[in-house]
Amino acid sequence: MILCFDIGGTRIKAATSTGGRLTPLGDTPTPTGDFAAFTAAIARYATGLAPKAVAISIAGVVDPDTDILRVANIPCADGRRLGPELQSALGLPVLVLNDADCFAMAEASQGAGQGHRTVFGIILGTGVGGGLVIDGRLVSGPGGYAGEWGHGPVAKTQVEGLTLPAFPCGCGLTGCIDAVGSARGMERLHHAIHGETATSHSIVRAWQNGETQAARTVDVWRAIVAPPLAMILNTVGASIVPVGGGLSNVPALVAHLDAAVRSMILRRTDAPLVVPARCTIEPGLIGAAAAAGVAFA
Repeated sequence: MILCFDIGGTRIKAATSTGGRLTPLGDTPTPTGDFAAFTAAIARYATGLAPKAVAISIAGVVDPDTDILRVANIPCADGRRLGPELQSALGLPVLVLNDADCFAMAEASQGAGQGHRTVFGIILGTGVGGGLVIDGRLVSGPGGYAGEWGHGPVAKTQVEGLTLPAFPCGCGLTGCIDAVGSARGMERLHHAIHGETATSHSIVRAWQNGETQAARTVDVWRAIVAPPLAMILNTVGASIVPVGGGLSNVPALVAHLDAAVRSMILRRTDAPLVVPARCTIEPGLIGAAAAAGVAFA
């Protein structure tokens, strides 16, 4: 049995995983400013159980060399060696993972990536992220940043006959895919192209209905997002790209991106490559448990 958690800035979700089957244990508010209360909230779920290990999905990055966590929305855990500290408090092995990595691991183990040796799971939602799984194991890389394809100043500004601004990104760089490929990024593009403010939901809905301005925005969005994604796939050799996040909820949009990416990669394939995720319920818990099962086998 693995005791697993999906920890966000608002709630801590808990479950046990036995043989890949989740049993929910409920949730509780996240104590963001008090580390003792944060640890106690985790420890309460272990009472009366005898788990083999604890696995945590969190919206932060863990440096695999130092175990130091960087997490913006839980200040009491930021800068701490969260895994070792919780391990000392609980007396159990603890694995702490980035939530996008857990998503990729969930898809590789139980989702669209089953049967594929190399899975590159991507998030197209509030931000652009990703995780890489090779032969059933997460690849974390120096600093824990492997798979973070949304960052780096590579977004095209000359697109489809347009000259677009290089938008600033939350990481401190300018011109990242995160700043244009996310849901907010699509909204920025729409405003830059048409001078109109619209939500990503309304843009995509209008695109599906054949509205001309929305179609222009979506085509520009695809023309910016597809080339760097294709380059990543040529580099890592992924044979499947499950997509999560809010934009993945529209299969037609994912298929639109897939067609562009497959036209740009070196490998020729008629089979869908960029596909909607299948683990749409609790991927953080599923992926954390799967990764812990490998790490503590």
